[in-house]
Order: sequence, then structure tokens, then C-alpha cells
Amino acid sequence: DPLPPPLPKKQLQRAESLPEQGPSQHCRGDPTPCAGSILYSIPPLPPPHEEGAPTSMPPRDRPSWAPKKPLTKSQSLGEPVARSSPQKAPLPSPAELTFGTADGELGQLLQLLESPAGVSGVVLGCQAATLARLSARIQEKLMGSEKRQQLLEAELAGKSWAAFSVLDREPCCESGDAWYFRVGFAFEQRQLVFAAKVPKPCCASLGVQSCLGAHCSIQRLIGRFTDRLPWELVLPGSPEEQSQPPSGEEPARLATCPVLQVLISPEVPYQTLAGFVKGSHGLHRTSPGHYERLACLLLLQVCTGLEHLQLQNEGQGDLRPENLLLVRCPCPPQSQQGKEASLGLSLPRLLISSFFKVKDKRRPCSTNQEWDWTEGLATPPSPLADELNLGMLIYQILHVDISLEHALGFRSNRVPEIPSLSIYSAGLKRLAMLLLHRDPCKRVSVEQARSILQVLLWGPRQELFARSKKTLTLLRSWVEVKRALLLLKFAENSAGVVGSPCLEEWLCCQYFKEVTEHALYQVTQALYA
Repeated sequence: DPLPPPLPKKQLQRAESLPEQGPSQHCRGDPTPCAGSILYSIPPLPPPHEEGAPTSMPPRDRPSWAPKKPLTKSQSLGEPVARSSPQKAPLPSPAELTFGTADGELGQLLQLLESPAGVSGVVLGCQAATLARLSARIQEKLMGSEKRQQLLEAELAGKSWAAFSVLDREPCCESGDAWYFRVGFAFEQRQLVFAAKVPKPCCASLGVQSCLGAHCSIQRLIGRFTDRLPWELVLPGSPEEQSQPPSGEEPARLATCPVLQVLISPEVPYQTLAGFVKGSHGLHRTSPGHYERLACLLLLQVCTGLEHLQLQNEGQGDLRPENLLLVRCPCPPQSQQGKEASLGLSLPRLLISSFFKVKDKRRPCSTNQEWDWTEGLATPPSPLADELNLGMLIYQILHVDISLEHALGFRSNRVPEIPSLSIYSAGLKRLAMLLLHRDPCKRVSVEQARSILQVLLWGPRQELFARSKKTLTLLRSWVEVKRALLLLKFAENSAGVVGSPCLEEWLCCQYFKEVTEHALYQVTQALYA
């Protein structure tokens, strides 16, 4: 039998059949690392003991185009691999691409694209996926991880007042349906601060609130119990507050205290929206631009919360300002605090804390102009009333006194004007008019109201269409450029002295990760009509 060809010759043929490594060949064998190597995050190699894994080449010298799966024992180095049989790893989707993706995978992907337009599509997909990941990280920082919340719920099960330390004698906040007290709880060698919610009599939203699911604009409950109020806590307006008994009578007084249901929330409110609006007349007058931008951000949070409730189909938020809670976000570093913070205009989280049970489906559109809306609002409202309440909330935040009858034009054809004080005034006035339209069929939905507020905050503004006709192509280009600029802003901030993203950045991420040119076309038609 003839002898087989020499092994080195076969190795040479094998090497010649592989693609060229390119410029990175110059780094092989060089003890100093490549100039760009510190920027790359090399994916981990398979473990050395893996069956069939090559061991003759050091890990750092293995080319990035090496096959994903090594040759099996039944294959010799000289046998070519059939093109129809190899099990290639699936190409990564744009959402899976990172800066550390191997060049071999990128090369395969780029060969399939074969055009700058295809490459542009991949880049845009990467940007959208990155915004989604950033949004999820900021949300976890704002709300805490879901796993930790579940651990706290399990830890608080069966606890009563004895497990908590009372931090303040007086309530930190009083809403229309509850009092809130700051309490401490020891967990994992840390002292956590919670809000103990003591509902007022005749509160009917507790059963609804327990099944609404987690959302950034919905008050979350992680514990509940029934117990007598501790002697050091006195409810405002109660007989105990009016006449304090001597200290020796405390046990007797405690025995006569009613048994109350107590709810524990991880978010500690410091004020209601009603209190904020009442105390901000001067700020609105001296800094209208900053104040009305803040109003848009607060209304946007209301809209996202209402959308969540409508998807749950379990409850409807009570949008009275006295039942909308404000919670301070984690304080940014001093270098990040700008003019808004110095004016007392830092953005708080807004929480819907009171709910109605939804029993009826959404009513069909009615052309009856004389429908008695006040009667519908006197009882637990239907989902249709969300838009009306939201429209009224715009007037209330902007310090315009108006009744629902005036807003709907039943008492007068003239609706009180929203004064034009900033670039947001006209848009808010337009939105209020669309929400309070007398014809329900012409009234915008909560989802459309949320989109209008997003356009008011982050564009596109009307001047975009001053020199160019509004087209889907123009709007698509605007979205793509703004999305890229937003990511660059995050990158620049992370490399500088600016702190981590806050609530407003998260709301902005939510907008640009979901918005489409078709949605923008409809929203701008309604807003700039």
C-alpha cells in the first residue's frame, strides 16, 4: 500500500483553505498585546477538557475565525468538512450583538447583509435593544429588583406592629383615603424605611390594590396586617389627639383603640399632588417653563399608570390630586443637581394609590350631548371617566380653577383659558380640550394622551415641519437620529461627572424605545392641528 502524504503538507493545505486573518496576524507571537485588544471583550473559550477541543494552540493564539465546534475524533486534519453538514451556530440577532461579539460572527452577518442599508438596519436594531436594556436597568434602580421585593413580602408575612419601629409620631403624608407613617424594619442587617398606610374609614380600594401588579406609577404593597394602633401614633383629627390622657392611662387608652388594617409599602410619600399644586403658585409664576415641563412629566406618569390599570382590567385609579402620592427619587450627586433642583422642581415619582373596582365594560360611543357626567362621577366611575379626570387634572396642575360642567361646556360655551406662559402651555391646552371633548367619540384615549405628552417633552416640535413637509420618511429619520443622540448622551454622561440616570431619563428611554414614525404622524396631526 502507498504511504499517505506527509502530515505537514496536509496541514498547509488546511491552512490555505481557511480565510485570511487580516491585520490581526501581525500581533501573533508578539509578547506585547495589540493596541486595540484592551477595547475588546473576548468571549470565553470552551473548557480544555471538552471532547475534541484543540489543545495544540494556546488560547490567546486561537484565531477568532476558528470553528465554533472542533473536529470530532472520526475526522482527520486532512479531510475537508462538507458544506452541507456542519452545524453552524445561529447568527446573533441585533439584540444579542455587543462590542465583544466575535469578528467571525460579525463577518458572517455582514456577508449576508451585502448593502449599507442592511448594515444600517442592524445598527438601528442594536440601538433599540440597548435602549430597552438601559430602560430595564433604570427601572430596577427606581423600583428595586423583583426578587428582593418578593423576599421582603415573604419576610413581612405574619408580622404586626411589634416588628416595626416607629420613626415619626406624626404622619409623613395624608391622602384623601389614608394616613402614612414612616416605620423602620430590620432586614439583612440593614434598617429599611417603609410607609405604614392606615386607611381611613370607608376605603374600598384595598382588595383591588392587592392584584394590580408592579408598575412604577402604581403604589405597591408588600405587607398587610390587622392590629391596634401603637400608643405613640395618633391619627390626625381623632379624639385621642384632641385630649391626650395622662401617661398612666396609656394602657387603658390602648385597649380602647380600634383594630385597624395596616398596609406596608416600600415607597414613602412625602406629599400629595394636591399639596404640591397648592404650594407651587409662586414657582409657576416665576419659572413657568420649568414648572410646566414638570407638570408634563407628572401627567405622563399618571397616563402610564392608567394604561397599566386598563391592561389589568381590575381597577381604575382615583385621579383626585389628594390621592396621587409623590415619592422622592434617589438624590442625584451635587454636580447633577441643576436649576430645577435649586428651585425645588426636582421630579418625584407619582403613585396612584386609590382604586375603584371595574365592573362594567367600556361604554360605546354616544352622541348624546346632554349625558350627565356629574352623575357618572358621583359613583365609582367607569373606565370612560379616566379621560375626563385626566383632562381636569391638567387644569388643576396649571392652577386654573374649573368645574367639570364648565369644562364640558354645559354651563357656558367659554372654557377658562390656560394662559400661555411657556412652550408647553399651548400643547397642554390642546390636550385638555381633546380629553374633555363633549362628544365621547372625539375624545382622545389615555394612550393617545400619553403619546401627546411625550411629543411635548421630547419632540418632534412643530418647527421640524417648517421647511420640510411632514412625511413618514422624515419622522423615521428623526426617530433614528434622536435615538442615536440619546445613546451618545448616556455614553458621555457615564464618562463624566454626571451621576446615574434618573426618572426623567427612564421616561425618555421608554419613549424612544417604542415610538414609531406611524404613531408620530398621528400624534402630531392631533397636537398641531
